[in-house]
Amino acid sequence: MRVELLVVPCCPHENVASERLRQALDDTGHAMTPVVVREVTAEMVAGTPEFAGSPTILVDGADPFAEQAAGPGAFSCRVYHGELGLSGAPSVEQLRQVLRR
Repeated sequence: MRVELLVVPCCPHENVASERLRQALDDTGHAMTPVVVREVTAEMVAGTPEFAGSPTILVDGADPFAEQAAGPGAFSCRVYHGELGLSGAPSVEQLRQVLRR
C-alpha cells in the first residue's frame, strides 16, 4: 500500500492529519507502511490533479475522501466532514474504515 499526505507549506492541519493517519495505519495492521509527505506549492497545483486542498490523503494514488472535496486544484485548506462536524483532517475512525477496504 502506498500512502501519501499532500500539504501546502505551513499547513496548520498537517500534524493532526499525520498523527491520525499513523494511528489508523497502526490500528489496521499497517504499522510498517510509510507515509510519504509531499509539499504542494501554488506552481505545482495544476500538475497535481489529485490535490484537493491541504491536507489531501492518497491511498494507492486515490483520494478516498474525494466526494467531500470542493474540487481539484484548490491551493487552500481542506475541510473534512466527520462524526463531530467539520475538521481539518479526517478522524482516525474514518481513516480506519478507508484502510480496511
